Amino acid sequence: QVQLVESGGGLVQPGGSLRLSCAASGSILSIYYMGWYRQAPGKQRELVATISSGGSTNYADSVKGRFTISRDNARNTVYLQMNSLNPEDTAVYYCNVLSPGTLHWGQGTQVTVSS
Repeated sequence: QVQLVESGGGLVQPGGSLRLSCAASGSILSIYYMGWYRQAPGKQRELVATISSGGSTNYADSVKGRFTISRDNARNTVYLQMNSLNPEDTAVYYCNVLSPGTLHWGQGTQVTVSS
């Protein structure tokens, strides 16, 4: 059983910053990659960023240069630093973790960018 606990979401003004955290716990043998997805109302879930076990990162074009994904392997935790936020970033953000044979999803955390 693996549980992903997300935190850090909330309401922020345009141009502001937030940092999301996702901690994985439970019987995880190893983690191939960790990442973040988001889903806005009326839209499909989309990739935001991923980071592999080797540290390779991948970003959506819409967030490249503004968001930074990082990880703490010792704590099985992934972070998403979000800078220069705009209203288009408003969505529910979901953490995901790929372990051997299984893709795990967090419960989602709301990020709202509004004045």
